[in-house]
Amino acid sequence: MLRAFFRTEAGSTSVLLGATLVALLWANSPWGDTYEAFWRIQAGLSFGEAEFSLDLRHWVDDGFMTLFFFLIGLEISYEVRLGQLTDRRLLAVPAVAAFGGLVVPAVVYLALNAGGPGAGGWGVPIATDTAFVLGVLAVVGARCPEPLRAFLLTLAIVDDVLAIIVIAVFYTEDLSLPALFVAAALLAAIVMLRWLKIWRAPAYIALGFALWVATLESGVHPTLIGIALGVLVFVYAPSEYKLLTAGEAVHEFTADPSARGARRAARKVQAAVSVNERLQLRISPWSSYLIVPVFALANAGVVLDAEALRRAVTSPITIGVVLGLLLGKFAGIALGTWLPLRLKWGVLPGNLVWGQLLGGAAVSGIGFTVSLFIVGLAFEDPAVQSQAKIGILVGSSLSALAGWLIFRMAWDRGGVCAPPEAALEPVEELPVLLTEPVGPADHVRGPVVHKVTIVEYGDFECPYCGRLHPIMQELLDRHPTTRLVFRHFPLRTIHPRAVPAALAAESAATDGKFWEMHDLLFANQRFLTDGDLARYAAEIGVDPWPDVPARLDRIGHDEETGRASGVRGTPTLFINGLRYQGGMDLESISRAIGEAERRP
Repeated sequence: MLRAFFRTEAGSTSVLLGATLVALLWANSPWGDTYEAFWRIQAGLSFGEAEFSLDLRHWVDDGFMTLFFFLIGLEISYEVRLGQLTDRRLLAVPAVAAFGGLVVPAVVYLALNAGGPGAGGWGVPIATDTAFVLGVLAVVGARCPEPLRAFLLTLAIVDDVLAIIVIAVFYTEDLSLPALFVAAALLAAIVMLRWLKIWRAPAYIALGFALWVATLESGVHPTLIGIALGVLVFVYAPSEYKLLTAGEAVHEFTADPSARGARRAARKVQAAVSVNERLQLRISPWSSYLIVPVFALANAGVVLDAEALRRAVTSPITIGVVLGLLLGKFAGIALGTWLPLRLKWGVLPGNLVWGQLLGGAAVSGIGFTVSLFIVGLAFEDPAVQSQAKIGILVGSSLSALAGWLIFRMAWDRGGVCAPPEAALEPVEELPVLLTEPVGPADHVRGPVVHKVTIVEYGDFECPYCGRLHPIMQELLDRHPTTRLVFRHFPLRTIHPRAVPAALAAESAATDGKFWEMHDLLFANQRFLTDGDLARYAAEIGVDPWPDVPARLDRIGHDEETGRASGVRGTPTLFINGLRYQGGMDLESISRAIGEAERRP
């Protein structure tokens, strides 16, 4: 998830930078008057006599940006439930650092503007622009390891949450209670649809648009609705059942390619992933490559003539924004990182050192998207807005330069060394050794004198095991010094007949006919009802259900040894005690057996 986010955001930085430069060139060209004139063009919708109209800039700021904040809501919801924000010890340090990165820039700004006409702009330097930060880190390259990117992404998520709270509490206009009541009712309707598990996209789109209009009329900024709706979207980890059914559908498609099989496999794979993640994947490119660049195009067009620059140099608003981004962010994040580490409230990901952290604190002073957004909320006078925007451009540029210099100096002095394994995402490390050696109670097929032992953990209802069955028979014929051991690993949640089939095999084993039943079950995988199992038992002359509790204990013991050995699905093979990780085809397994035969 993190790597996909990095690729999308960092890759879109050039587009965002290009849109910013176009806006600046447009506003300072001989046709500069057309810049403001264009964004003030009115556009709207009419329903009979009712009419709803905004200028183009407000459609971008209040409309397009709602989708941007919806994506932030999705990211927050995912990270809180499944991602970086689930581990409190990893969350504590970036959360406190983000809080410091909000408070200190605001204090720096207010130290220059408290009581003046620019006091309301204290929120401008508090936000970090993740896209630009990741773009700078891409330029930094190896000097910035993956754990630092994960740390800064977590910090940016908390930073976004805090910025949203600031917008909601301090930059909300006079409230219209009737419109606010309608918005609350519409939000409740959406929550009700979610609770009733009604998944009809048109209903959500219609209610969402009505909610956006009602919120806009209420005085609360409508982009906050984007956050609320994003948080409401379901997010869940793929269940074992869904993963296994998806895997089976894909395997069936590869064995028998068809349009119907492709559609079924696509549905099963899609269903294994939560709606939250699917929406992020779809919306993120639109947000990164269209919405945010268009927002920059609509808001970054600052006139940089001599008069504007002269005013900016002496303006406490401009100076406050520059110092807030350059010094306030750096000091706030550095202090907010040091304090929880000192008090042992949390830990850092990977093997990070202060050279890296200080470089990350410096580049976090790049404030652009949300900073420009707050400028439009804090100031109405275009001249004052211009001073604040110049401050954002200058402060962000200096922060990027400062971060690059810190990374370079730390690298040159050897202060940014992290082992390669620190860049890996945490995954479950499965055992590779068979924990339970083959014993007299195991079901063994093959010669007494042997060089190679294959232990198979299998499920009689699993189609993969069924396809492997004839391959294993041919392998035993090809390698006469190889024996096969079968252990039960029924996938109970996905194969309801697997346990009864295993019981039937164990019952046959009482009369020494395990392998006869084993072969019958795999030859008739689609027919494993109790009646079918009783018929197979009658065919080979055994009692189908003797001493069921004891047989269940035996099956449960096999499952325990399998889980201890790292078995998570079927079939799983161990060759001479080592977990086999190659292809489940005749030639691949045969090569592995040959290598095992040659070992002393």
